[in-house]
Order: sequence, then C-alpha cells, then structure tokens
Amino acid sequence: MSERIVIVGFGPVAARLVDELLPAVHSGDVRLTVVGAEAEAAYNRVLVADLGVGRTTADALALADAAELAAQGVDVRLGVRVKRMDRARQQVLLADGAAVHYDRLVLATGSRPVIPNLTGINPDPSTPVLPAGVTALRDLRDAGVLREAVDGGKRVVVLGGGVLGLETALAAAEEGATVTVVHNGPHPLGRSIDRGGGAVLAAGLRRCGVRVAGNARSTGIEHNGPDGGFSALLLDDGSAIDGDLLVISCGVRPRTELAEGCGLPTGAGILVDHRLRAHHEPHIFAIGDCAEVRCPDPACAECRSAKGPSGLVGPGWRQAEWLGGYLTLLAEGAAAQAELLPALPPEQPGVVVLKARGMNMAVAGDNSADPWDEEALTAGAATGRPRLQVSQWADPEHGRYVKMTTRGGVLEGLVSVGMPRTAAELVGLFERGAELPADRSLLLRLDGPDQLPGAGPVDPAGTVCRCAGVSGSAITAAVSAGCATVADVSKATRAGTGCGGCHEDIKGLIEGHFSPAFP
Repeated sequence: MSERIVIVGFGPVAARLVDELLPAVHSGDVRLTVVGAEAEAAYNRVLVADLGVGRTTADALALADAAELAAQGVDVRLGVRVKRMDRARQQVLLADGAAVHYDRLVLATGSRPVIPNLTGINPDPSTPVLPAGVTALRDLRDAGVLREAVDGGKRVVVLGGGVLGLETALAAAEEGATVTVVHNGPHPLGRSIDRGGGAVLAAGLRRCGVRVAGNARSTGIEHNGPDGGFSALLLDDGSAIDGDLLVISCGVRPRTELAEGCGLPTGAGILVDHRLRAHHEPHIFAIGDCAEVRCPDPACAECRSAKGPSGLVGPGWRQAEWLGGYLTLLAEGAAAQAELLPALPPEQPGVVVLKARGMNMAVAGDNSADPWDEEALTAGAATGRPRLQVSQWADPEHGRYVKMTTRGGVLEGLVSVGMPRTAAELVGLFERGAELPADRSLLLRLDGPDQLPGAGPVDPAGTVCRCAGVSGSAITAAVSAGCATVADVSKATRAGTGCGGCHEDIKGLIEGHFSPAFP
C-alpha cells in the first residue's frame, strides 16, 4: 500500500524534496501531496532582487512546474494555506475546508521577513500590513514593485545592511535608481565583518553609487507619497531620508506557527533530531529555514554547539536530498535499512559572499580578533590550544582589504574585500581546513598587477557551487558532455540554481573549455 506523504510549503527546499521523491511516486510506493500558499509553484526566492532590477525573468527563476508534476502523479495544491495540523488524526486541515491525511508529514514552511516595529507599519509579525511603497522583497509581486521603481529611476531606500540588502542596493543603483542603504551600526554587515573590512566595504558601496547612512536607528515612516504611499524613513535623531520605495531587508525568522499550534517543540525553529524528525513525533519532519537541528539528548556534544537555522538554501537542499532517501526507504518497507543510513552530517560554517558588478567580498568564521589584542590572541592557551595569529592588509584608497585569522596555521576566520582571487583561494582553504603558506603575502600577490583581471581559475577539485555542493570537475564534465551555457550546466548539475554567486565561475569553466589558452 502506498505511503501518503504531505509536504507543507512549496519553496526551493520543498521542490528539491519533491524531485527526490518522484521515483517513489512513479513506482507507486508514495502518494505525494504538496501544499503551497503562493499561487506559483516553487521558484528561486534568493534571486527575487535580480528579477526586480530586470536581470532575470520569472521563467528563469522557476524550480518546478505544477502541471508537469501533476502529470507525474503529484497532487499539487497552490494558493491554499494550511489552517492547522491534527496530529491525533494525522490530518492537515486546509483553509478551503479540505482535510488531507498523511502517513508522513514534512514541514517546509520556510521563513518570514523580519518587519521592524516602525510607526506607520502594523507591528504584528504574523500579519504585517505594509503600506503602498513598502516591500520586504520576498515574492514575485514584490519584485514587480521594485522593477517599477528601478525602471522609473526613483529613489529607493534599503533598510538593513545584510548581504541581500546590499546586493539589492548595488543592482538597483547600477540600473538607474537613486539608492540609500540605512543600517544601525558603524558599518554594513556588522554581525559578520570586522571594523576595517566594514569601512572599506562602505567606501566601496559609495563608489558604486549607493549612499550609506550608518549608525541610524529608524523609528517610523511617512505616508505623503502618491495614494498615501511611502515618502520618507524617519530616524531617531529627528532627520528623515526621502524616498519613493522602502525595501525592508532586516533578516528572516523561521515560520513555526503551525508546529506550535499542534504542540510540537520549537526553539529558534521547529526542533528536529539528526534524522530531521520532530521531537517525540515519528510521523512529522521539518527541513529548510523552519527547521532547527537539535536532538532531544541534552548530552549531545554536537547539539550543544549547534546554532539555529542558517537561512541559506544550500543546507536546506542537503537536508531535502537526505530526507528523500530516508522517506523512500520507509515507503518501500525497508525501515531497518532506513535506520542504518548515516545521519545527516552537521553543516559546516557558512561563507558570506557578496558578488556584484564592481564589488567582491568574502567573509567566513570568526574574524573579530585584532592583531594587537594580546588577550584575544592568547585566549585558549590554558587548554593547550595554539595562539591566534592575525595577518591584516589594507588599501582603502583602492577599496582593498584582507584579514586572515589562523590558529596553528589553519584559517579560523577571513575577510576579503576587493580581492577576488585572494578571496577565492582563502575560501577554498577555509572550507578544506588547509594550512596557509607561512608567508601570507603570497596570497595577496594573486591579485597583483602581474595577474590577469578576473576571479582566477577555478580549482577543479574544489566546490564551485556551495548551494548545490557541485565541484568544478562535475561542471567541467557537464561542459565536456555538451553544456554550453550556464543554464545548460544548471539543468545538468544543479550548479548555479541557488544564490547565483557562482555564475561567473561557471562561465569561466565554459569559456576555458571552448576557448583553451594557447601554449
């Protein structure tokens, strides 16, 4: 008898899980239902800003085709919200009155944007009411609002100094909008980057035509625009920043309300164990932005150091791939074999990458230590750990900065601004846990005047697409098999279907294959 699996949510992570379960649907082992609140099937939400500035199309963002899935036997229900979950009856109750029974339920509800408590905006986090001229840039309709402002050369105010906010600001400015980034802190990316790197980053934003208002605490908005829309962002010092569109980019928060409503334990996200099962509930799983991997065992050393959901698409995709295999084995009646599967490995520390035309930045690990802070450098010496070493180089006039924090020669943190080749090498070393050369200045020479412009050659053994976990060798193999465009490579390998930051590297591999350098 077929196992009934219901997936709640139809974003990028849910779409990957559907792909993994399709063979079991075709074999008849699984009857699959997907419930999505949006009218559209899954699309790449990470690139909504690119759609909003006209650099891509809605078709290019699509990750699933509802009609095609239906033809393959998947019950796809779009534009329908889940009202609540009945764990006792193993049913999902929908807002349209329907009830869907499940044997296994997967919550892939994602996250919602954080809406700050500003005068003029409903502060209720579950049902924020954004007035005309204010968007959180989360869906296709929000992209249309941004596109109208950019095409009209209007004034765009971006509230928030995170990566998505900065990438939106840079793209909108390049496409003709007047853009101001407002953030509460001495420099953008205040939670990720050190002071020196932040100062060089802010200067680089200004060179790219983006105004930066730092140490600015927002208190409210004015509604004096056309049709009562947004006209200014008010600050606590009594000043105001005029604009025609306010883009709120203040981070995201996991959507846990359905889990909380039926009594599932939650922390920052829905609490799941190392097999992605909700605590004390073997029939319910959670993946992606809404899931927090923290097992019920308080003695688990891995969970003691675990953090909440990363908010990145890559970890969610890896969860979906693992869970797809696990659920397939359960549906085939191979429960014992399923339990023998190795648990999903813990996610490695993330790398924050900002790639925009005219700007390149990479940040990873702990880069807070100052090279002259002896107390920070010797912290941990009592436990026998080697002292920290910090190498730092700055050229603010040309927008370049590098900081390398090592322990025992191995990178623990890095910052690179305006040094694309050095950044690529450092990120590779960080991800592999490899030692740096004793002479750190050798890395700086990668971006020296004797090098050709560009990000440099891609290491075939290294990971090119971090979101999908695709190596340079896998992309090269796809190109050798006939893939001649980034879209071709993405279709064959899934590389480039996440944040899009690897597109230039993929292009370089394609060009290197079809136009090899002469000896």
